[in-house]
Amino acid sequence: MASSAKKYVLGKDIDLDREVVRDARGRRISSKRADKIAEEVIVQVVGRPSLTGPAKVSPEVKARVPEKLKIALEREAKRQGQTPSALIRQALEDFLDTA
Repeated sequence: MASSAKKYVLGKDIDLDREVVRDARGRRISSKRADKIAEEVIVQVVGRPSLTGPAKVSPEVKARVPEKLKIALEREAKRQGQTPSALIRQALEDFLDTA
């Protein structure tokens, strides 16, 4: 059973540009840096939508390819305004006739 104790407790707001707050590596955290960190965390938490269905994990397929093929894939994806993953999915669907 999960503990009901809070892991984090919010304190009062502070002005990061006036007060010196440092991260675990000793680097200063400014308001601008805090905003960037927050954006990065939100992207990680939200993630990408499932291709399989709601609340389901989409399986991942990996393959090694020659560097020339990877460069050509990235170039074509950029030309079409798509991601390399989208082009790979389309190629597999066409090849396997599963669309």
